[in-house]
Amino acid sequence: MQNINMNVLGALIVYFIGVFGIGFYSMKFVAKASSQVTDEGGFLTEYLAGGRDLGGFVLAMTMVATYLSAGSFIGGPGTAYTFGLGWVFLAMSQMPTGYFTLAVLGKKFAIVARKINAVTVTDFLRARYDNKAVVIISSISIIAFFIAAMGAQWIGAARLIEGSVGVSYRVALLFFAITVLVYTTIGGFRAVALTDAMQGVVMTIGAFALLIGTITAGGGVTNIIQNMYAQDPGLISPFGVQEGFMTMAWVTSFWILVGFAIVGLPQVATRAMSYKDSNSMKKGIIYGTVVSMFLLLSMHFIGAFGSVIVPGIEAGDLVIPTMATRLFPGAIAGIILAGPLAAVMSTVDSQLLIVVGAIVNDLYINYINPEARKNAKLTSRISFGATIVVGILVYMVAFNPPPLMVWLNLYANAGLISTFLWTVILGLYWKRANAPGALASMVVGVGTYILFSKVWARPLGMHTIALPLILSLIAFVAVSMSTREPEERIIETFWGI
Repeated sequence: MQNINMNVLGALIVYFIGVFGIGFYSMKFVAKASSQVTDEGGFLTEYLAGGRDLGGFVLAMTMVATYLSAGSFIGGPGTAYTFGLGWVFLAMSQMPTGYFTLAVLGKKFAIVARKINAVTVTDFLRARYDNKAVVIISSISIIAFFIAAMGAQWIGAARLIEGSVGVSYRVALLFFAITVLVYTTIGGFRAVALTDAMQGVVMTIGAFALLIGTITAGGGVTNIIQNMYAQDPGLISPFGVQEGFMTMAWVTSFWILVGFAIVGLPQVATRAMSYKDSNSMKKGIIYGTVVSMFLLLSMHFIGAFGSVIVPGIEAGDLVIPTMATRLFPGAIAGIILAGPLAAVMSTVDSQLLIVVGAIVNDLYINYINPEARKNAKLTSRISFGATIVVGILVYMVAFNPPPLMVWLNLYANAGLISTFLWTVILGLYWKRANAPGALASMVVGVGTYILFSKVWARPLGMHTIALPLILSLIAFVAVSMSTREPEERIIETFWGI
């Protein structure tokens, strides 16, 4: 008989009720959009882009909550628990995520998205390159890599519920899966964005409380650092406990994956086309950067400090729930743990909608049944069904989890970045970028990343992602320059000349 912590369970149930409430509130917008005769600017715009009316605070919170996921709240602290302060230093390269994304994509991406009525990144690629192969490859990449990425997130959530409540991993996984599927299916992007805003606040409060509790339990930061050094000097080294693992070249190139290249993540880029106005974007940059900095620093410090406060944890991913339940009374621990759980939920719901968009909007409507665009009710039924089917597939992926989910998450993100980074950035800012160049970039980027991850994990001592991105950029530029320029109508659409 399992020893279930009813106080923690009760607090989490209250939190889930709040999430369901937002989902049902958002359902009226989805129902209104789906009742239209046609779907031009209707159901899919609401379901996949929330009507493009996010304010600054909601924009900031949904960007932070979307990117700072189980990797930042479960897997990241779990890895810091294993490798020490070196991983904390490494994780901080993610700090300018929101600022960098909105600064690079910014106004131009949002203006173009409205002009071409894009509700997904693939919509943008289709209009920019006017090539069926580009759309199909990008859609397949989204479906494959996002299912793996969501699997990692669901693993993190189930680990958290397992470690804090005391139920089995698979029961926790089922509980989480049903919750996410229900509120995402009924409320769409608006439900996701509003729950992200609520979850961003919950994440911040929970991280602050847990950080203070951790430092207090350890007798202060100085005492914790001294105990970490006594346990293993590598825990306070910038290169970690495992010699030769966190080298200078690897750490530097890792920033490419979790810093610069996050612009290429479809779920992050989608946020840059969904805000209301320029003022909202500016506020989103400020709020997002400050919140990201605090959350990343606090959660990874908690994981690293946990190596001396709760030593001997078998799975590093359990350090956050273990710390919360040992340092706080049951109900308070449940409230605090809602923070990391919010981070996971706010990422997987966004990823789920991206995959549904790839299946319904990018593949089904564009290439299988274009007439469906004229029937909002049919589009809504297909979207709801696709959401549930994808959720079942992700549940199957997460059913037998690896020891540390952070690696699965990073692998999936790197695959997405290999596909989208240059096709989005160069497509937005380089007039000479064309379809053959985009195809070459995607094939070279994804192909070399998958190949290198199997046979050359650290090319030239760098992270696996670095060389594929360099090669895909070279391929893009070389092929674009040696083939025909884009048609004038495309240049006029994107540059207005």
